[in-house]
Amino acid sequence: MKTIYCHLIVSVMLICTVCARQVNAEGSPPLHPLKQNGKYGFIDNSGNMVIKPRFDEAAGFYEMFARVSVDGRWGYIDRTGKYIVKPQFDYVKDFSEGMACVSVGRRPNLKYGFIDTSGKVVIPLKYNSAGSFSEGFARVWFDGKWGYIDKTGKTIIEPRFELGRNFSEGLAAVKVDGRFGYIDRKGKVVIEPQFYNAESFSEGMAFIREKSNSRHVYGYIDRTGKIVIEPQYKVAFYFKEGLAYVQIGDFTKGKYGFIDKIGKVVIEPQFDNALFFSEGLARVLVDGKYGYIDRTGTMIIEPQFEYAGSFRKGLAWIKSGNTRLYVNKAGIIIGK
Repeated sequence: MKTIYCHLIVSVMLICTVCARQVNAEGSPPLHPLKQNGKYGFIDNSGNMVIKPRFDEAAGFYEMFARVSVDGRWGYIDRTGKYIVKPQFDYVKDFSEGMACVSVGRRPNLKYGFIDTSGKVVIPLKYNSAGSFSEGFARVWFDGKWGYIDKTGKTIIEPRFELGRNFSEGLAAVKVDGRFGYIDRKGKVVIEPQFYNAESFSEGMAFIREKSNSRHVYGYIDRTGKIVIEPQYKVAFYFKEGLAYVQIGDFTKGKYGFIDKIGKVVIEPQFDNALFFSEGLARVLVDGKYGYIDRTGTMIIEPQFEYAGSFRKGLAWIKSGNTRLYVNKAGIIIGK
Protein backbone atom coordinates (compact mmCIF):
# COMPACT_ATOMS: atom_id res chain seq x y z
CA MET A 1 0.00 0.00 0.00
CA LYS A 2 2.86 2.34 0.90
CA THR A 3 4.52 1.54 -2.44
CA ILE A 4 1.36 2.40 -4.35
CA TYR A 5 0.99 5.61 -2.35
CA CYS A 6 4.59 6.61 -3.09
CA HIS A 7 4.13 5.94 -6.80
CA LEU A 8 0.98 8.08 -6.72
CA ILE A 9 2.83 10.97 -5.07
CA VAL A 10 5.66 10.75 -7.61
CA SER A 11 3.16 10.68 -10.49
CA VAL A 12 1.36 13.75 -9.20
CA MET A 13 4.69 15.58 -8.79
CA LEU A 14 5.69 14.71 -12.34
CA ILE A 15 2.36 15.90 -13.69
CA CYS A 16 2.68 19.16 -11.75
CA THR A 17 6.21 19.64 -13.09
CA VAL A 18 5.06 19.10 -16.68
CA CYS A 19 2.12 21.47 -16.21
CA ALA A 20 4.41 24.10 -14.73
CA ARG A 21 6.72 23.82 -17.71
CA GLN A 22 3.77 24.18 -20.09
CA VAL A 23 2.53 27.25 -18.23
CA ASN A 24 5.96 28.84 -18.32
CA ALA A 25 6.45 27.95 -21.98
CA GLU A 26 3.13 29.54 -22.88
CA GLY A 27 3.86 32.65 -20.82
CA SER A 28 0.96 32.27 -18.41
CA PRO A 29 -1.15 34.17 -17.64
CA PRO A 30 -2.36 35.27 -21.08
CA LEU A 31 -2.32 39.00 -21.77
CA HIS A 32 -4.71 40.95 -24.00
CA PRO A 33 -4.54 44.52 -25.35
CA LEU A 34 -7.09 46.97 -23.91
CA LYS A 35 -7.58 50.66 -24.58
CA GLN A 36 -8.05 53.04 -21.64
CA ASN A 37 -8.07 56.84 -21.84
CA GLY A 38 -6.82 56.76 -25.41
CA LYS A 39 -3.85 54.44 -24.83
CA TYR A 40 -3.38 50.67 -24.99
CA GLY A 41 -2.15 48.50 -22.15
CA PHE A 42 -2.51 44.79 -21.45
CA ILE A 43 -4.84 42.95 -19.07
CA ASP A 44 -4.89 39.38 -17.81
CA ASN A 45 -7.92 37.09 -18.01
CA SER A 46 -9.34 38.58 -14.83
CA GLY A 47 -9.20 42.12 -16.18
CA ASN A 48 -6.21 43.24 -14.10
CA MET A 49 -4.03 45.78 -15.90
CA VAL A 50 -0.61 44.11 -16.07
CA ILE A 51 1.10 46.47 -18.52
CA LYS A 52 -0.01 50.07 -18.05
CA PRO A 53 -1.57 51.88 -21.04
CA ARG A 54 1.02 53.87 -22.96
CA PHE A 55 0.79 52.67 -26.57
CA ASP A 56 -1.13 54.25 -29.46
CA GLU A 57 -1.92 50.84 -30.93
CA ALA A 58 -1.29 47.27 -29.83
CA ALA A 59 -1.91 43.66 -30.84
CA GLY A 60 -1.97 40.39 -28.91
CA PHE A 61 1.02 38.41 -27.71
CA TYR A 62 2.45 35.78 -30.04
CA GLU A 63 5.48 33.75 -29.04
CA MET A 64 5.93 35.90 -25.91
CA PHE A 65 6.03 39.22 -27.79
CA ALA A 66 3.43 41.80 -28.80
CA ARG A 67 3.65 44.46 -31.48
CA VAL A 68 2.94 48.01 -30.32
CA SER A 69 2.88 51.42 -31.96
CA VAL A 70 3.97 54.84 -30.68
CA ASP A 71 3.90 57.99 -32.82
CA GLY A 72 3.22 56.01 -35.97
CA ARG A 73 6.14 53.61 -35.55
CA TRP A 74 5.94 49.93 -34.58
CA GLY A 75 8.09 47.85 -32.28
CA TYR A 76 7.74 44.87 -29.91
CA ILE A 77 7.48 44.41 -26.16
CA ASP A 78 7.89 41.40 -23.91
CA ARG A 79 5.44 40.32 -21.21
CA THR A 80 6.85 42.78 -18.70
CA GLY A 81 6.18 45.68 -21.07
CA LYS A 82 9.87 46.14 -21.84
CA TYR A 83 10.80 46.90 -25.44
CA ILE A 84 12.70 44.15 -27.19
CA VAL A 85 12.52 46.22 -30.37
CA LYS A 86 11.93 49.95 -30.01
CA PRO A 87 9.30 51.48 -32.33
CA GLN A 88 11.11 52.05 -35.62
CA PHE A 89 9.20 50.24 -38.37
CA ASP A 90 6.29 51.42 -40.50
CA TYR A 91 4.63 48.03 -40.61
CA VAL A 92 5.14 44.79 -38.68
CA LYS A 93 3.57 41.35 -38.31
CA ASP A 94 3.32 39.03 -35.31
CA PHE A 95 6.23 36.76 -34.45
CA SER A 96 5.99 33.32 -36.02
CA GLU A 97 8.56 30.57 -35.60
CA GLY A 98 10.96 32.99 -33.94
CA MET A 99 10.88 35.54 -36.76
CA ALA A 100 8.81 38.63 -37.50
CA CYS A 101 8.19 40.32 -40.82
CA VAL A 102 8.88 44.07 -40.72
CA SER A 103 8.95 46.89 -43.25
CA VAL A 104 9.85 50.52 -43.76
CA GLY A 105 8.64 53.07 -46.26
CA ARG A 106 5.26 53.99 -47.67
CA ARG A 107 3.08 52.14 -50.15
CA PRO A 108 3.78 51.28 -52.90
CA ASN A 109 7.46 51.50 -51.96
CA LEU A 110 7.46 49.38 -48.79
CA LYS A 111 10.37 47.02 -48.39
CA TYR A 112 10.03 43.90 -46.25
CA GLY A 113 12.52 41.84 -44.29
CA PHE A 114 12.72 39.84 -41.05
CA ILE A 115 13.99 40.27 -37.50
CA ASP A 116 14.69 37.65 -34.85
CA THR A 117 13.60 37.74 -31.19
CA SER A 118 16.58 39.91 -30.25
CA GLY A 119 15.39 42.55 -32.71
CA LYS A 120 18.28 41.97 -35.07
CA VAL A 121 17.54 42.26 -38.79
CA VAL A 122 18.52 38.81 -40.02
CA ILE A 123 16.98 39.01 -43.50
CA PRO A 124 17.45 42.41 -45.20
CA LEU A 125 14.44 44.59 -45.99
CA LYS A 126 14.51 44.09 -49.74
CA TYR A 127 11.29 42.34 -50.71
CA ASN A 128 8.25 44.06 -52.23
CA SER A 129 5.99 41.98 -49.99
CA ALA A 130 6.32 39.03 -47.64
CA GLY A 131 4.35 36.72 -45.37
CA SER A 132 5.14 35.26 -41.96
CA PHE A 133 7.21 32.11 -41.55
CA SER A 134 5.23 28.90 -41.62
CA GLU A 135 6.76 25.43 -41.50
CA GLY A 136 10.22 26.97 -41.94
CA PHE A 137 9.45 28.96 -45.09
CA ALA A 138 8.21 32.48 -45.78
CA ARG A 139 6.64 33.59 -49.01
CA VAL A 140 8.22 36.67 -50.59
CA TRP A 141 7.39 38.83 -53.59
CA PHE A 142 10.34 39.86 -55.68
CA ASP A 143 10.40 41.34 -59.21
CA GLY A 144 6.68 40.71 -59.64
CA LYS A 145 6.67 37.02 -58.68
CA TRP A 146 6.24 35.02 -55.47
CA GLY A 147 8.77 32.52 -54.16
CA TYR A 148 9.90 31.11 -50.81
CA ILE A 149 12.90 31.65 -48.53
CA ASP A 150 14.20 29.88 -45.42
CA LYS A 151 15.21 31.49 -42.12
CA THR A 152 18.69 32.36 -43.38
CA GLY A 153 17.18 34.33 -46.24
CA LYS A 154 18.21 31.71 -48.78
CA THR A 155 15.83 31.36 -51.71
CA ILE A 156 14.49 27.81 -51.55
CA ILE A 157 11.81 28.07 -54.23
CA GLU A 158 12.55 30.63 -56.93
CA PRO A 159 10.01 33.43 -57.44
CA ARG A 160 7.88 32.18 -60.34
CA PHE A 161 4.29 32.27 -59.13
CA GLU A 162 1.60 34.87 -59.70
CA LEU A 163 0.56 34.34 -56.08
CA GLY A 164 1.76 32.13 -53.27
CA ARG A 165 0.18 31.28 -49.94
CA ASN A 166 1.80 30.09 -46.71
CA PHE A 167 2.91 26.49 -46.34
CA SER A 168 0.51 24.45 -44.27
CA GLU A 169 0.61 20.70 -43.71
CA GLY A 170 3.52 20.46 -46.13
CA LEU A 171 1.82 22.15 -49.09
CA ALA A 172 1.38 25.71 -50.38
CA ALA A 173 -1.28 27.00 -52.76
CA VAL A 174 0.23 28.83 -55.75
CA LYS A 175 -1.18 30.55 -58.82
CA VAL A 176 0.14 29.68 -62.26
CA ASP A 177 -1.36 31.04 -65.49
CA GLY A 178 -4.47 32.21 -63.67
CA ARG A 179 -5.18 28.93 -61.88
CA PHE A 180 -4.34 27.62 -58.40
CA GLY A 181 -2.63 24.37 -57.56
CA TYR A 182 -0.27 23.21 -54.81
CA ILE A 183 3.47 22.68 -54.44
CA ASP A 184 5.48 20.72 -51.89
CA ARG A 185 8.48 21.97 -49.91
CA LYS A 186 10.81 21.31 -52.84
CA GLY A 187 8.71 23.46 -55.15
CA LYS A 188 7.34 20.47 -57.04
CA VAL A 189 3.77 20.79 -58.26
CA VAL A 190 1.80 18.01 -56.54
CA ILE A 191 -1.73 19.22 -57.32
CA GLU A 192 -1.97 20.68 -60.81
CA PRO A 193 -3.16 24.29 -61.16
CA GLN A 194 -6.86 23.93 -61.93
CA PHE A 195 -8.89 25.94 -59.42
CA TYR A 196 -10.19 29.46 -59.77
CA ASN A 197 -8.95 30.09 -56.23
CA ALA A 198 -7.54 27.96 -53.42
CA GLU A 199 -6.55 28.42 -49.80
CA SER A 200 -4.13 26.74 -47.38
CA PHE A 201 -4.79 23.31 -45.90
CA SER A 202 -6.23 23.00 -42.40
CA GLU A 203 -6.97 19.68 -40.73
CA GLY A 204 -6.36 17.86 -44.01
CA MET A 205 -8.79 19.94 -46.06
CA ALA A 206 -8.57 23.09 -48.17
CA PHE A 207 -11.42 25.16 -49.52
CA ILE A 208 -11.35 26.02 -53.20
CA ARG A 209 -13.45 28.33 -55.34
CA GLU A 210 -14.93 27.64 -58.76
CA LYS A 211 -17.42 29.30 -61.09
CA SER A 212 -20.91 27.87 -61.61
CA ASN A 213 -23.47 29.66 -63.75
CA SER A 214 -21.44 32.88 -63.50
CA ARG A 215 -21.36 32.59 -59.70
CA HIS A 216 -18.47 31.74 -57.44
CA VAL A 217 -19.03 28.66 -55.29
CA TYR A 218 -16.82 27.00 -52.69
CA GLY A 219 -16.05 23.37 -52.00
CA TYR A 220 -13.28 21.33 -50.38
CA ILE A 221 -10.40 19.14 -51.53
CA ASP A 222 -8.15 16.70 -49.69
CA ARG A 223 -4.34 16.59 -49.84
CA THR A 224 -4.41 14.56 -53.05
CA GLY A 225 -6.40 17.28 -54.80
CA LYS A 226 -9.56 15.17 -54.85
CA ILE A 227 -12.78 17.14 -54.42
CA VAL A 228 -14.41 15.64 -51.31
CA ILE A 229 -17.14 18.25 -50.88
CA GLU A 230 -18.51 19.57 -54.16
CA PRO A 231 -18.40 23.34 -54.74
CA GLN A 232 -21.84 24.58 -53.72
CA TYR A 233 -21.46 27.23 -51.02
CA LYS A 234 -21.49 30.98 -51.44
CA VAL A 235 -19.15 31.31 -48.43
CA ALA A 236 -16.80 28.76 -46.88
CA PHE A 237 -13.81 28.77 -44.55
CA TYR A 238 -11.10 26.58 -43.02
CA PHE A 239 -11.91 23.53 -40.94
CA LYS A 240 -11.23 24.26 -37.27
CA GLU A 241 -11.85 21.74 -34.50
CA GLY A 242 -13.42 19.40 -37.03
CA LEU A 243 -16.06 21.80 -38.38
CA ALA A 244 -16.25 24.53 -41.02
CA TYR A 245 -18.76 27.32 -41.37
CA VAL A 246 -20.48 27.71 -44.73
CA GLN A 247 -23.35 29.72 -46.15
CA ILE A 248 -26.09 27.32 -47.15
CA GLY A 249 -29.31 27.79 -49.10
CA ASP A 250 -30.47 30.67 -51.26
CA PHE A 251 -27.52 32.32 -52.94
CA THR A 252 -28.50 35.84 -51.90
CA LYS A 253 -30.19 35.19 -48.56
CA GLY A 254 -28.65 31.94 -47.39
CA LYS A 255 -27.93 31.32 -43.73
CA TYR A 256 -24.71 30.19 -42.09
CA GLY A 257 -24.30 26.74 -40.56
CA PHE A 258 -21.52 24.23 -39.95
CA ILE A 259 -20.50 21.09 -41.80
CA ASP A 260 -18.16 18.20 -41.02
CA LYS A 261 -15.44 16.79 -43.26
CA ILE A 262 -17.81 14.69 -45.36
CA GLY A 263 -20.07 17.66 -45.99
CA LYS A 264 -22.78 16.64 -43.53
CA VAL A 265 -24.62 19.56 -41.95
CA VAL A 266 -23.88 19.33 -38.23
CA ILE A 267 -25.33 22.68 -37.16
CA GLU A 268 -28.29 23.75 -39.26
CA PRO A 269 -28.04 26.99 -41.26
CA GLN A 270 -29.73 29.59 -39.05
CA PHE A 271 -27.23 32.38 -38.50
CA ASP A 272 -26.74 35.65 -40.39
CA ASN A 273 -22.97 35.27 -40.08
CA ALA A 274 -20.46 33.00 -38.35
CA LEU A 275 -16.80 32.47 -37.50
CA PHE A 276 -14.72 29.33 -37.04
CA PHE A 277 -14.67 27.33 -33.82
CA SER A 278 -11.93 28.23 -31.37
CA GLU A 279 -11.55 26.78 -27.88
CA GLY A 280 -14.89 25.03 -28.31
CA LEU A 281 -17.00 28.07 -29.19
CA ALA A 282 -17.91 29.86 -32.42
CA ARG A 283 -19.12 33.42 -32.88
CA VAL A 284 -22.49 33.78 -34.65
CA LEU A 285 -24.72 36.66 -35.71
CA VAL A 286 -28.45 36.66 -34.93
CA ASP A 287 -30.71 39.65 -35.64
CA GLY A 288 -27.81 42.06 -35.73
CA LYS A 289 -26.14 40.91 -32.50
CA TYR A 290 -23.22 38.55 -31.90
CA GLY A 291 -23.12 35.65 -29.49
CA TYR A 292 -21.41 32.26 -29.16
CA ILE A 293 -22.48 28.65 -29.72
CA ASP A 294 -20.89 25.33 -28.81
CA ARG A 295 -20.31 22.38 -31.13
CA THR A 296 -23.89 21.16 -30.70
CA GLY A 297 -25.23 24.52 -31.87
CA THR A 298 -26.43 25.44 -28.39
CA MET A 299 -26.24 29.18 -27.66
CA ILE A 300 -23.77 29.51 -24.78
CA ILE A 301 -23.45 33.30 -24.74
CA GLU A 302 -26.61 35.04 -25.92
CA PRO A 303 -26.35 37.43 -28.90
CA GLN A 304 -25.81 40.88 -27.37
CA PHE A 305 -22.65 42.38 -28.83
CA GLU A 306 -22.29 44.86 -31.68
CA TYR A 307 -19.24 42.98 -32.89
CA ALA A 308 -17.09 40.14 -31.60
CA GLY A 309 -14.06 38.01 -32.38
CA SER A 310 -13.02 34.42 -31.77
CA PHE A 311 -11.81 33.07 -28.44
CA ARG A 312 -8.09 33.07 -27.85
CA LYS A 313 -6.46 32.05 -24.59
CA GLY A 314 -9.72 32.16 -22.68
CA LEU A 315 -11.14 35.49 -23.87
CA ALA A 316 -12.80 36.87 -26.99
CA TRP A 317 -12.81 40.57 -27.82
CA ILE A 318 -16.21 42.20 -28.15
CA LYS A 319 -17.53 45.65 -29.02
CA SER A 320 -20.05 47.21 -26.65
CA GLY A 321 -21.06 50.71 -27.66
CA ASN A 322 -17.88 52.45 -28.75
CA THR A 323 -15.76 50.37 -26.39
CA ARG A 324 -13.76 47.25 -27.19
CA LEU A 325 -13.77 44.86 -24.23
CA TYR A 326 -13.55 41.09 -23.70
CA VAL A 327 -15.88 38.29 -22.71
CA ASN A 328 -14.95 35.00 -21.07
CA LYS A 329 -16.59 31.63 -21.67
CA ALA A 330 -19.01 32.21 -18.81
CA GLY A 331 -20.32 35.28 -20.62
CA ILE A 332 -18.77 37.70 -18.10
CA ILE A 333 -17.53 41.00 -19.55
CA ILE A 334 -13.85 41.64 -18.82
CA GLY A 335 -12.05 44.99 -18.94
CA LYS A 336 -14.76 47.41 -17.83
